[in-house]
Amino acid sequence: MTFSVLARDPATGDLGIAVSSCILAVGRSVPSALPGIGVVAVQARSRRGLGRQLLGGLAERSAPAELVRAAAHAAEDATRQVAVLDRAGRVAAHTGPAAFPVSGHRIGEQFSVQGNMLASDEVLPAMASAFEAAAGSLAERLLSALTAGQDAGGDLRGRQSAALLVVSGEPPDEEDDGVRVDLRVDDSGDPVAQLRMLHNLQRAYDEADYETLAVFAPEGARDLYGALAASRRGDRPAARAALEAMRSRPGWTGWLSAMSGDARVSAVSRLLDPTSPS
Repeated sequence: MTFSVLARDPATGDLGIAVSSCILAVGRSVPSALPGIGVVAVQARSRRGLGRQLLGGLAERSAPAELVRAAAHAAEDATRQVAVLDRAGRVAAHTGPAAFPVSGHRIGEQFSVQGNMLASDEVLPAMASAFEAAAGSLAERLLSALTAGQDAGGDLRGRQSAALLVVSGEPPDEEDDGVRVDLRVDDSGDPVAQLRMLHNLQRAYDEADYETLAVFAPEGARDLYGALAASRRGDRPAARAALEAMRSRPGWTGWLSAMSGDARVSAVSRLLDPTSPS
């Protein structure tokens, strides 16, 4: 009923999981992760709370293989499917003997792919190959694997939801909660594509990609990002025009004035200065 990939990035130590299924809000039920601890996928008819229990075992320094064996032995349903990855990249997985066909898992170097009720035997090999061949950040590699799984048929029943969760391999602290990506598509006709779009949007926010945000940010904020993008490329008339469009909306003049002292948007401050040259 679900296909997923979990992995560790050996370059950064980040840990992550991407998952898709033909159920509502798969991000609520399958993936679990704790910064500095590990990542878990709990699929098929596994009971709620198992993901938290497995992460607790990792926190107590139990090995993934040990945790997976215990979960398989204690399974109340032979359809259970689980995968566990720790902060060192050790990974283990189990597919119950009565899991809905086509089902199974594949373990690679610091990653695994798993699924049940799949459209074909090609889904898991396609995911593993795509992950191994992909470049970029861990989130991008996870999305490549998920996309390959969907292109190979994905969930036999169809498409509905997807999720992407990436956390740091180091414990959180007062300055950093350790969550790198936490995105969900709860109900969509093409959830994997929608998830990729959301990740691209988050990247634009993280990297201050104003050109992208001027097109894809929520409508009410596009003029702000358009002004910042125009200012960055030296097009002051376009930047001022965008700001004037914002001023014409009720309530935005006061907000823009407050933003004028924010160092993160110093370009806006300069553009709002009536003494600054056009």
